[in-house]
Amino acid sequence: MRLIFAILITAHGLIHFMGFAKAFEFADSNQLEQNISKTIGLLWLFTAMLLLIAVILYLKKDQWYYIAVLTIVLSQILIIMSWKDAKFGTVVNVILLLVSISAYGKYEFNKKVYNETKSLLKGVIIEPDAIITKKDVKYLPEIVQKWVKNSGTIGKHKIVSVQLKQKGEMKTKPGGKWMPFEAEQHINVINPSFVWSTEVHVMPMIQMIGRDKFANGEGEILIKFASFIPAVNVGKNEKINQAAMLRYMAEIVWYPTAALNPYMSWESIDSASVKATFTINNKHVVGVFKFSSKGDFMSFKAKRYYETGDDATLETWYVESKSFKEFNGVRIPNKYQVIWKLKEGDFNWLNFEITYLKYNVKYINNGHENQ
Repeated sequence: MRLIFAILITAHGLIHFMGFAKAFEFADSNQLEQNISKTIGLLWLFTAMLLLIAVILYLKKDQWYYIAVLTIVLSQILIIMSWKDAKFGTVVNVILLLVSISAYGKYEFNKKVYNETKSLLKGVIIEPDAIITKKDVKYLPEIVQKWVKNSGTIGKHKIVSVQLKQKGEMKTKPGGKWMPFEAEQHINVINPSFVWSTEVHVMPMIQMIGRDKFANGEGEILIKFASFIPAVNVGKNEKINQAAMLRYMAEIVWYPTAALNPYMSWESIDSASVKATFTINNKHVVGVFKFSSKGDFMSFKAKRYYETGDDATLETWYVESKSFKEFNGVRIPNKYQVIWKLKEGDFNWLNFEITYLKYNVKYINNGHENQ
């Protein structure tokens, strides 16, 4: 669709050259019956060149929309002046304007996520001597010890931060259609927090962007339709905070050394299951982890708030692993199915795969993380 849009604007620009050719009598144009002065003809030429520049910038730079908006204004003035011949160009200008507004919204959104991620990673320190040993895990329940050891973290550096990427599909409601998405997440493991941003492909040329944030024990959710129309903007209430805390706890299987951090506590249920408690700012959430006999993570279950409004209800949230993969020498579950167990029946709303993961990222610089 990106290429189709570029071709459309290129064609729009080439049509503007017709106004220039008509004014200087370089060619006869049956499409343009109205007379065009040479001065106006030069404006048609200038606008055509701006449209072609806008296409080049569109394919190469995020901030192409600045020149696009100027071009739309000039183009529409010329169209109005030659309305009888050129009125259908308005349709293209409207499309260009909507895409430009969406691009601007996406740029501002990405800048916000970048600044939040930069703040999240600020102060991350990697201690060269902080190596995980068998002695560090001996106080954990036996099955948790098996998980940490089986993951391959013994003998490796303590994990203090994580960057990962995901792809998958999601539904916004039971019976809804699956929508593909890509996401990126940064996690501070020492001061438990994360920033997760996503692009959901609702339909061709239309995306929904979203950001989940958890910091200082508080969660926030921001969703924008077509990159600029606010759909959800909630946070800093107890229900959102509880949901974000549970999400953080469920995801520690991606960075197993977090099991050793003081904000986590563990209590055996049986040989395969443990009750985990995550505490921050004197608030805590509880969930149940289940592992295989050799220590592979199998599932996580907890009572979590479903939906984001005041009428959100506590429902069973169930996360199940589907396969495993090694990243940076650490074995983690990389494919998931996430289900809400509602009274009406199971609502499988999310399936995803971790496609990239890097540990101990210290800072973000122009979108590129460094160690």
